[in-house]
Amino acid sequence: QVQLVESGGGLVQPGGSLRLSCAASRTIFEFYYMAWYRQAPGKQCEWVATITNAPTVSHAESVRGRSVISRDNTKNTMNLRLDNLKHEDTACYYCAAKGPQLGEIKFWGQGTRVTDYA
Repeated sequence: QVQLVESGGGLVQPGGSLRLSCAASRTIFEFYYMAWYRQAPGKQCEWVATITNAPTVSHAESVRGRSVISRDNTKNTMNLRLDNLKHEDTACYYCAAKGPQLGEIKFWGQGTRVTDYA
């Protein structure tokens, strides 16, 4: 049973922007904090941003100032916008649902790949 589905990946240009979405089941969206992670080729998985139910947001240093994470509670979707893209933003981006008490990841999406033209 697929719980998290990402969309919006593809080819991007350096200096451009990307917009990703994650659709979640209602139960997951209402109970868990939502987050984005990414994994570049040959590198470890990296946390990108988190949005709580409050909502409060937090961003990794690598994207802070260039990223916006948001959620639409009417559609059970979470969104990520990343501006001023750099080559190092090329990665597979994953949506995740995190437990509100301990922050452990309970669910993962299957990922959406973002690749630059370079």
